[in-house]
Amino acid sequence: MKPYEIKNMIIDDDFNGEESVTADFTHNDKDYSITFKKEDLEIINAWVFEDGSSLPANLSGTIIESIRENIKKRI
Repeated sequence: MKPYEIKNMIIDDDFNGEESVTADFTHNDKDYSITFKKEDLEIINAWVFEDGSSLPANLSGTIIESIRENIKKRI
């Protein structure tokens, strides 16, 4: 079983003047969104959605690296 499942991925060619990639995924029965710079896949932001609100997400380095590798394969 995978530790997360990417539900949606968006490549934005003009986010604050930079290309970005946003992945929406589920992990431990919670919904998350993480945005990377497309150029080097450095994190711009990460959010967890709880009770109708978005809060800064505290994701492990292992999950972040796994998502980064998954995105590299897709773009």
